Amino acid sequence: MIRKIFLTPLQKFIKIESFSGILLMLSTILALIWANSPLGDTYRELWQYDIGIVTQSFEFKKPLILWINDGLMAIFFFLIGLEIKRELLIGELNSTRKMMFPLVGALGGMVVPVVFFLVLNQNPETVKGWGIPMATDIAFSLAILNVLGKRVPLSLKIFLTAFAIVDDIGAILVIAVFYSGTINTTLLFIALGLLAFLYFLSYKGYYSKFVMFFVGLIIWVLFLKSGIHPTVAGILLAFSVPIRQKIDTSTFLSHLDIVYNNIKKSSVLQTPILSDEQVKNVYELQSWTYKFRSPLQHLEHSLHGWVAYFIIPIFALANAGVLIDSSVDLDTVLVINIIVCLIVGKGIGVSSFVILARKIGIIEVPRDISFKQILGVSFLAGIGFTMAIFIASLAFVTHPEYIDSAKIGILIGSFISAIIGYTILRMGSDKTDTNQQLKN
Repeated sequence: MIRKIFLTPLQKFIKIESFSGILLMLSTILALIWANSPLGDTYRELWQYDIGIVTQSFEFKKPLILWINDGLMAIFFFLIGLEIKRELLIGELNSTRKMMFPLVGALGGMVVPVVFFLVLNQNPETVKGWGIPMATDIAFSLAILNVLGKRVPLSLKIFLTAFAIVDDIGAILVIAVFYSGTINTTLLFIALGLLAFLYFLSYKGYYSKFVMFFVGLIIWVLFLKSGIHPTVAGILLAFSVPIRQKIDTSTFLSHLDIVYNNIKKSSVLQTPILSDEQVKNVYELQSWTYKFRSPLQHLEHSLHGWVAYFIIPIFALANAGVLIDSSVDLDTVLVINIIVCLIVGKGIGVSSFVILARKIGIIEVPRDISFKQILGVSFLAGIGFTMAIFIASLAFVTHPEYIDSAKIGILIGSFISAIIGYTILRMGSDKTDTNQQLKN
């Protein structure tokens, strides 16, 4: 029973993310083929097409690619915010003991690649790309773990999921602090005031998805106009969604029993519509169901499919179409730098921090996770696709000539990291090694 309550939702999450990784790969391949085909001009023209509202006194329009990167990705970050809040309150990050294992791994996976990037970088114009190799793409990495099936324990998938979420927190902080423009403090304070209003409503136990949507839309526009990247608004809005139910299980069951008996006693019409009594009881059932479910859990469940199966593949389709042509002037040093940071930086960073922390007794590694599995997952962490491309587009907004070079580096580095990680896990996950404990 306990296993069903706690593990089934996680297993569903992993299944969704794994299939999302497959869609992400297909969208990336399609984007690369389209951008380098005879129809390549239509690819670039489509994403630069302006869409918006234009009147005599008001104009608000942006290229389609910015609606995706600033708009749809705000929904992606909103979902990440919901996941982070859930993990911090009731999940794998809700205690110091639980948090330390993925926290240490994520710390190594962020610090070491950044150090590598800064050491290898020789161009002052590309130094802002230091945040590119920080984050791990959870969809791709979980898709590879899923291919291995029962060769890897569930605890390893939990570790990868948890430290990828911590990675996302680090990447979000970097975006908010280092990759935002000139700040309009007036608009920012108005946005923060509206956020405080939503937090106050949540604290008082009031939640309305309609209020959150309309106020959230205003906050998104204010962040956009204030110079703070609007995806940060998605994260902050997520923390205004309450996780607690309005009624507990016993109260819901008692009312459910009453509604059930009332429906049994209700008159049944001969026509294919409900009687007034049935309609009243159905609405009452919906009302009690609304009070019983967790707003955060419901929103997370509702958005997960849209983000995994639509928003992320669309983001990849719009951003992964790099023109691979000998006539295109790529920054080879930047390409190699990013490749090295993703492969070596992540591989060394995650594994060395975890092993060192275990040696000095800061963390405790689950007994069913072996050293080779830690090493394999460390290389999988080098798959930095979605967040890495997103940060690259922000880092080089004033030097767009480097964006294609960054994308090439991300694609190659992520691909090689995936192959190395998969190979290590495949070779190191036989029956004898899976049960091997991480030695002191």
